[in-house]
Amino acid sequence: MDVPDVSYARSGEVAIAYQVVGEGPIDIVFVRGTLADLLAGWDMPLFVKHVEGMAESGRVLLFDKRGSGLSDPVRQVPTLETRMDDLRAVMDAVDSERAVLWAAQEGSRIALLFAATYPERTSAVILYDPTARGLWAPDYPWAATDEEWRHELREIRDRWGDRRYLVERAHRLSPFGAQNEEWLEWFVWYQRRSASPAEAVAFHRMSMEGDVREVLPSVRAPTLVLHRAEARDEAAFVADRVSGAKRVEVEGLHDWFSWADPEHNAVLLRETRQFIDGLAGTPAPDRVLATIMFTDIVGSTERAAELGDAAWSELLARHHTLVRGELVRFRGEELDTSGDGFFAAFDGPGRAIECAAAIRDAVRSLGLEVRAGLHTGECERVDGKLGGIAVPTGARIAALAEPGEVLVSSTVKDLVAGSGIEFEDRGTRELKGVPGDWRLYAVT
Repeated sequence: MDVPDVSYARSGEVAIAYQVVGEGPIDIVFVRGTLADLLAGWDMPLFVKHVEGMAESGRVLLFDKRGSGLSDPVRQVPTLETRMDDLRAVMDAVDSERAVLWAAQEGSRIALLFAATYPERTSAVILYDPTARGLWAPDYPWAATDEEWRHELREIRDRWGDRRYLVERAHRLSPFGAQNEEWLEWFVWYQRRSASPAEAVAFHRMSMEGDVREVLPSVRAPTLVLHRAEARDEAAFVADRVSGAKRVEVEGLHDWFSWADPEHNAVLLRETRQFIDGLAGTPAPDRVLATIMFTDIVGSTERAAELGDAAWSELLARHHTLVRGELVRFRGEELDTSGDGFFAAFDGPGRAIECAAAIRDAVRSLGLEVRAGLHTGECERVDGKLGGIAVPTGARIAALAEPGEVLVSSTVKDLVAGSGIEFEDRGTRELKGVPGDWRLYAVT
C-alpha cells in the first residue's frame, strides 16, 4: 500500500494531521492509545497490515493527537473536550457525517466522550483495552496511584528519547513485539518521532488526569469491547456501564500494541469486521450528553423596584444582549429565558465554564451580579428541547451559588481535568428533588 498523503484539519488554532486510507460506505476513525507519528507508522509492516485489515470494512481516518507526531505542538495539557473537538475537526475535514470510532487504551476516553456528546455522528464504538480513568480510585483500582504516576512522569521527563529507556518501555508494553529486533529498532525511533520529552510528559499527564466514568451510561451507540486477559476487569468495568456493550476477550494476546502480534491481532480484526458488518440502521438518537448552564441576576427583584419598570426593562435587555453574545462566542445553545435568568446547553464543559465566567464579568459593566450553576449529564431531546434529570440538577446547583460564583458538579470538574481551570471544594450538598448527595465546586 502506498503511504497516504498527509492533510491538516483546523481545530481552533491547532492544526491536526490526518490521513485517509481506503474507501467504503462506512467511515472508521482510528483513535490510537498512545503517542504516534503518522508517517513513522508506515515504516512498520505489521502496523500497515493492521490498518489494511481495518480498511476492509470501510474508509479509515488516522490522525496524530495535538502535541504529537505531525500535529501542532501545544503549550498546556490538552483536555478531553479539546481532543474530542480535534476528532470532530478531522471528520468535518473529510465530510464524514457518521463514523465507527475504533479506539485503544487512553484513546477510548475520547471516543466515549464523543459518542455520548455527538450520538448522531457515531455509528458504533469499538474499544481495545479501554480505560475510563487514569488515576487510582477506590472504585477504579486498576489505574496507577499518584505516587506511581509521579515516578512515571519523572522517568519520562529525564529519560525520554534514551534508547535504553525506550527499549525497557517496549518490553513492558509489547513483550511479543519486543522479541523482534527489527520491531524494537522501529519502536525506539517511532517514540522519538512521536514527541519531544516535554510533549511526552504533557501527554502522559493528560492520561493521568482524564476521567469518563460518569459518561459511560450516556453512551448509546452499539459498542464492542475487545481486551487482553490482563485487562479483563478494567474492560468489564467499561462494558458493564455502557448499555448493551458486547465484551470479547482475545485469548493469547498480551501486547499493548495488538498489531505487534499478527496471529492474535487477526482475531481482533475478525471481531471488528463481524461487528461492523452486523450494524443495522439505528434510529435517530433522542439522548445526548450535554453541559447544562443556568444563570440568574442576584437581587433582581430589589433592583427592579429601585429602578422602576421602564429602566429595569432597558437594563434587562442590555443584560440579555451581553449574555447572548457570550453564548454565541462559546457555542452555547439558548434553550429558555425566564425573567432575568438563562438556561443554555453546551457540547463541552470547558466552554460552558468559560462562558459562565465571561457572562459574570460582562454584566458587571452594567452594575449587575449573576450566579451560575453547571452540570454535565445525559439529556433527552424532544422537539428541540432538552429534558431529563440533568436539567433540574443544573438549576438546583445554580440556586446554591453565591453572588458572582460559578458553581459546578464533580462531573464537570472531572471532565475538564488538565484545562488549568481551578476549583474550590464547596462540600457535599443535597439538591432539592434530585436523588443523592452532590459534591460541588466553585470555579476560582
